[in-house]
Amino acid sequence: MVLKVFGKAFSSCTASVLSCIEEIGLEYELLPVDLTTGEHKRPPHIHRNPFGQIPALQDGDLILFESRVINRYLVRKYGKGTDLLREESLVDSVAVDQWMEVESQHFNGPISTLVFQHLLLPVFFGGSTDEKVVAAEAEKLGKVLDVYEAKLSKTKFLAGDFYSLADLHHLSYGHYLITSTPHGSLFHFRPHVKAWWDVISSRPASKKVLAGLSLSS
Repeated sequence: MVLKVFGKAFSSCTASVLSCIEEIGLEYELLPVDLTTGEHKRPPHIHRNPFGQIPALQDGDLILFESRVINRYLVRKYGKGTDLLREESLVDSVAVDQWMEVESQHFNGPISTLVFQHLLLPVFFGGSTDEKVVAAEAEKLGKVLDVYEAKLSKTKFLAGDFYSLADLHHLSYGHYLITSTPHGSLFHFRPHVKAWWDVISSRPASKKVLAGLSLSS
């Protein structure tokens, strides 16, 4: 059965789900949701995601929302061979859980704000970048990446010497930060973070999805 993903290719959360699907090697159909007309806030999409956000996944009769939950589901149902959750090892699996929490609770906030200020606010909302907000969030992200730098000086990937969802979940916002804001140096000036980024972003599945991260897609 072909998976149905409701979203937009440029959406960071949609791209995260697509990266997971590509990594596992599943067939899927991306069904666009038009954010400019408010389609995400109306039926039928509001029945897929009651918060009116993207993406949503349909797998047969099952409909899921929240990208990190969708990815866990996909790995548990279809991706055991990929080992993206390392569930056969308790120690490895809790390390993956821990760094997925770090991404959602510490990394996502400042990096998403930077991308919003530099890219989404001017393009979609006709606003101006708030440099005070940018400076504060760049400082926050730098402190998070200092922790990453220390961790990645000891292991190749965040949860250990293996690629996992903990790494994959950084792809879309990392890509936007490097390609569409002046803050790529936050990654590039930290040698272990840069080496990690170069590896995770050059995986075939990552390259395929990141190539579609354009606001026109």
